[in-house]
Amino acid sequence: MSWKKVTLPVVAFPSSAELVPEPLGLVLIISSWNFPFGLSLEPLIGAIAAGNGVVIKPSDLSPACSSVLANTIHTYLDSEAVKVIQGGPSVGDRLLQLKWDKILFTGSARVAKIVMAAAAKHLTPVILELGGKCPAVVDSISGSWDREVAVKRVVAGKFGTCAGQACIGIDYILGEKAFIPTLVEQIKVMIKKLFGENPKESNSISRIINKHHFLRLKALLDEPMVKASIVYGGSLDEDELFIEPTILVDPPLDATIMSEEIFGPLLPIITLEKIEDSIEFIKSRPKPLTIYAFTKNEELSRRLTYETSSGTLTFNDAIVQYAADTVPFGGTGESGFGRYHGKFSFDAFTHEKGVVRRSFLTDFWFRTPPWNDYKLQLLKSAYRFDYLNLLLITLGLKKRY
Repeated sequence: MSWKKVTLPVVAFPSSAELVPEPLGLVLIISSWNFPFGLSLEPLIGAIAAGNGVVIKPSDLSPACSSVLANTIHTYLDSEAVKVIQGGPSVGDRLLQLKWDKILFTGSARVAKIVMAAAAKHLTPVILELGGKCPAVVDSISGSWDREVAVKRVVAGKFGTCAGQACIGIDYILGEKAFIPTLVEQIKVMIKKLFGENPKESNSISRIINKHHFLRLKALLDEPMVKASIVYGGSLDEDELFIEPTILVDPPLDATIMSEEIFGPLLPIITLEKIEDSIEFIKSRPKPLTIYAFTKNEELSRRLTYETSSGTLTFNDAIVQYAADTVPFGGTGESGFGRYHGKFSFDAFTHEKGVVRRSFLTDFWFRTPPWNDYKLQLLKSAYRFDYLNLLLITLGLKKRY
């Protein structure tokens, strides 16, 4: 456990101060179904490293993974300090009625509002890891090798992460009008290269988590103007909960597919007159959990860095920021708040207590009542760190007020 020592710039010497990390107490971690182990265990590591007791509530939508956590975690960790509680929404509601010292929730904005409302009754601080529509700005990259690598990372970042069922997955692409036809053809080729001629028979792409989410995604495609924008894929198998990787070009911006997080293997591509227009497009929408940009244009990179706001910004790759434990994971605005990852997880579940130490060696008589103008004059000099003036007034070498 590390701490930072800071010397206080105060007149009363000798003095020192330090920040001492202390555990918050009892922490509730509510994890999501799409990455049930990582989203449970990674914050757990930071919480127990900071000295907290932890209760994990995994999602009931991934019951097999929840069962593994519940049945094995006590083999490795003290069951008095760490517990896993399984169950559906009613169990979650009962947990939220209790007083916690901090709650970390990963999931949808709808449920996050319920979590926040429950936490507010006890003034419990929360970390919300939500999501949103994460855009990928794809520039017309010169060089066939660079372009192929960019397209491969886009396809893997969209369809390879639980078939798009990931909060940090690519939600849609922004590209320049002149480059879109080339980009679409290269994405088609790359889908076949990564997932085969029949992705349904591939072991490299996930199914949709359940029928509810399958029908939700189907409804996105069933909007007439959206269906007309499909240029690749679009086949669905409800019995197997499979949706083929699907590309759409310029679906209506007011359609549900462009206003809500997709969370599935549907990839809209939005046409812009010039790639710089992507900045205003992103700024006009809620702040995303992450922005991806594939470009070698330094000016565009600079503008994206300083003119847009997101949880993270990743250039020329996708998803890899989550693997870097030196980069905090967290959103901003509607994509959530608070952060964890590596040392940031320790910090998230720690209170840094300021500890100030004074000796009895020196004391300044003018800091205590009874007050008069002379004392106030000395206090003003002290608070301004004007030591020379303080000395002159004390020695009577400067006129008193």
